Amino acid sequence: MKERILIVDDEAGIRSTLAGILSDEGYETAAAETAAEAASRLARERFELVLLDIWLPDRDGLDLLSELKQSQPELPFIVISGHANVDTAVKAIRLGAYDFLEKPLSLSRVVLTVANALERLRLARELRELSDRLERAEPLIGGSALMSRLKADLKVAAASDSRILITGENGTGKELVARQVHRLSRRARGPFIDVNCAAIPEDLIESELFGHVKGAFTGAVSDRAGRFEQADGGTLFLDEIADMSLKTQAKVLRVLQEQRFERVGGTTPIRVDVRVVAATNKDLEAEIREGRFREDLFFRLAVIPLVVPALRERREDIALLVDHFIAEFAHEIGRRPKRLSPAALERLTAYHWPGNVRELRNVVERMMIMVPEGTIELGDLPPVMRAGTEPPGQPLYEQDFPSLRDARMAFERRYIERKLAELGGNVSRTAQALGLERSNLYRKMRSLGMDEPAGP
Repeated sequence: MKERILIVDDEAGIRSTLAGILSDEGYETAAAETAAEAASRLARERFELVLLDIWLPDRDGLDLLSELKQSQPELPFIVISGHANVDTAVKAIRLGAYDFLEKPLSLSRVVLTVANALERLRLARELRELSDRLERAEPLIGGSALMSRLKADLKVAAASDSRILITGENGTGKELVARQVHRLSRRARGPFIDVNCAAIPEDLIESELFGHVKGAFTGAVSDRAGRFEQADGGTLFLDEIADMSLKTQAKVLRVLQEQRFERVGGTTPIRVDVRVVAATNKDLEAEIREGRFREDLFFRLAVIPLVVPALRERREDIALLVDHFIAEFAHEIGRRPKRLSPAALERLTAYHWPGNVRELRNVVERMMIMVPEGTIELGDLPPVMRAGTEPPGQPLYEQDFPSLRDARMAFERRYIERKLAELGGNVSRTAQALGLERSNLYRKMRSLGMDEPAGP
């Protein structure tokens, strides 16, 4: 469908010229000679943009702009005038005009300005559509007692402006919880800025958080705002907070205490209004005892603690999550939704899910792509899941595996999981401990159906 543009001008020559040039650019145009005619057409018809002359025979164009912006705030207006001055242009912009063009018109500038205004309109509509989808979507799937409690606590926490500490294993959905806190808070229209503290090198994290001034260090070729500034008026999510060095922890603590900071290399204090939500998969109290995390920072962050349960602690939610992911991937890859056989669903429900919801999502995606038929059977599951699970207290060697290969895969997976846990999810150190190249370890993990950790 062509984008429609309304040209409002009392000069027939201007209307004709603009209609001709815009039609050549692929737009559909309509014209109005008076303010009354323009208002009538805008009330009855769909337009994506209005070119509006200030001097109209029956009414001042800026008065019409002010009125129409009340009823159609999203509609872009480009104001044109042959008697322009700075005050008029400033007033037009303040009333909501996208731009102000002076006669005699440069047709190339008209075309460029129209294209830019329509692009901004398209982006605004896409953003609104995305926001609407997010509002309708339920990011936290599950009706188990643990999830119901988490959702209830989350709503209460979101209504306040207190800092929140989210804890839970890798893959449980801590970032989803943080985003839901932001979405339900009074800061929902502000930015949500996330920082993965484990993924940023130590020598860069201060610049990333607080920004820097030009010349502060090699490569600082211009001033740069940090994540705290970017989150002004919104929420700053510090993921994997336990991986932050003690030096950086001290600086973050100071910001939380004083509500101000300086950019790296700068001396000017910067004040921001930011709500901090932090998350970790580690036991911070144990980290404090080992001297790896500041106790005073812990108390500053954990005003409201939220615990995200592991998937194995809410097995009754697995069927709901599977259905959700099947629908999501069916829409994404353009295929009909598949269903799980009772035996396959039973095995997924019994599995111990060390990678939690993230691992389940990866498994469903793989099956949606690789299984050709409409039903996912037990034999379609990854080998380690077909092999069964390890009940509490029962060692692997006592289990009844279908084959030696399945038993070996189950052992390798459990061994790698344990090593990763011992080394804090650090893939490079785990590969070194196992005597493997990092790339070979990644290949081994993929072959075992394991979720790749986000760590180094």
